[in-house]
Amino acid sequence: MLQLRPTCEHCDTALPPASAEARICSFECTFCADCVESVLHDVCPNCGGGFVPRPIRPAQRRKGDNFLGHYPASTIVRHRPVDAAAHDAFAASLRAVPPAQR
Repeated sequence: MLQLRPTCEHCDTALPPASAEARICSFECTFCADCVESVLHDVCPNCGGGFVPRPIRPAQRRKGDNFLGHYPASTIVRHRPVDAAAHDAFAASLRAVPPAQR
């Protein structure tokens, strides 16, 4: 089950469950769109993969128990600011490689 983490791991900006600004990698590392674009350059600092918009879990029960009320968002904050200089060095060789080929 996708965790729907509550904040950006870099800048700690709130990313509520319905946020269209949340971005995730395939390991659910969660960052805001601004950090993904301006700091991370679409390279996850934890795995080297790319990012996609995080899906929005339905807030209302529409079918079975598949909604936010039954599967709430995580409340565990993972604030791990990225060292921009170190990340730039790491990401330099990956930026030219499309995320699907990393």
